[in-house]
Amino acid sequence: MRVIAGSARGRPLVAPTGATTRPTLDRVREAVFNALASLDVLEGATVLDLFAGSGALGIEALSRGAAAATFCDVDPAARRAVQANLTATGLGDRAVVLGTDALLHAAAAEAVDLAFCDPPHRFDRWEELFGVLRAGLVVVESDRAVEPPEPWEVVRSKRYGGTVVSFVRQR
Repeated sequence: MRVIAGSARGRPLVAPTGATTRPTLDRVREAVFNALASLDVLEGATVLDLFAGSGALGIEALSRGAAAATFCDVDPAARRAVQANLTATGLGDRAVVLGTDALLHAAAAEAVDLAFCDPPHRFDRWEELFGVLRAGLVVVESDRAVEPPEPWEVVRSKRYGGTVVSFVRQR
């Protein structure tokens, strides 16, 4: 795993140990960020990386010009990996790493421009998450298509092997 583009391009990233984290493959991350670039949502954006894992999605956003990112993961190994990756990429000064539950943080957080939601595959609380999330655009990564509740709508969706990536906005 590595940072694909931007100021930290090529820097290696570490993944947390254990079976609970499923890092986004480089080719999937590259496709996601090409789509985000075409939507012109990265430059100066505030980013929320829920279920952060290694932090690869939020770190890629910072590397490509996002102003700030908050990383949220309850797993201590994941938080250590995110912190190590922020240090290795030199992007830690624009980041906050929290050990709060993703749903609790989303409910309490201020609105952000972009949110990444890449929970464990067994996650089934999408309606609850979308009910509290305040973001201009949400990138959802799952093992199946996610149907967000009203007023959210999927504006773009693509399958990459066993992973489905959807871009979701409010109507």
